[in-house]
Amino acid sequence: MTLRLLSYNIRFGGRGREQALAETIVAAAPDLVVFQEATDPVVIERLAEATKFPIWAARRDHSIGFLSRQKVDYYEWHYPAAARHSFLEIVPAGGKLRVFGLHLSARFSKWDERRRTREIRSLLDGIKRHQDGFHVLVGDFNTLAPGEALELDRLPAWIRALIWISGRKLQRETIQLMLDAGYADGFRTLQPDVKGYTFPTWDPHVRLDYVFAPKMFVNRLLKCEVITEPQERIRAASDHCPLFAELEG
Repeated sequence: MTLRLLSYNIRFGGRGREQALAETIVAAAPDLVVFQEATDPVVIERLAEATKFPIWAARRDHSIGFLSRQKVDYYEWHYPAAARHSFLEIVPAGGKLRVFGLHLSARFSKWDERRRTREIRSLLDGIKRHQDGFHVLVGDFNTLAPGEALELDRLPAWIRALIWISGRKLQRETIQLMLDAGYADGFRTLQPDVKGYTFPTWDPHVRLDYVFAPKMFVNRLLKCEVITEPQERIRAASDHCPLFAELEG
């Protein structure tokens, strides 16, 4: 069984942009959509109706929500002590795959990166019992991978100021922590020479959205790509490009 997975930060709840979001989702033809910034359940319900996905879940003021075309055996929001946002565990029916949707704290400074590392440590500690089985962590990590270029002059002035104040260097500990914990960066594993920028849609120059799988299962990740076309619709829908992955469940 294969699962087509879409990770999508829909920006501030997505209200008023439902048509562009729905068209983007339909064009990608996923089985499961994991949202970030899905803070308005009414929007997620409208998207479920527009895309004809029979199963959906969202909670007001919770960042993570989902749509599913297939039955789901189980889903639950979890609340790590160190995290700003809850994370969402989803178990699609008919397979052994487990999906964890997350949204780490935003902003670029060494203090924010330290907070993200606390969040990811807390999340990994909370899912220890699943780490021997096939699972993926997917969502907006709000940080850069080690070794990837950052064009500071293209960032907003307030972000450049934060980086300057916090030591003139952007910390990259969160993704390294994932790698050290035995996870593979799905996009970079399959597309080592492609930039894969996901943000912002009007001038993509940062990769903030990721799919991670345990290294022992990375061969089950069949495809991983950023959806950037058509540009007009992608820009109208959100400030993040959606990230698509195909998994062998």
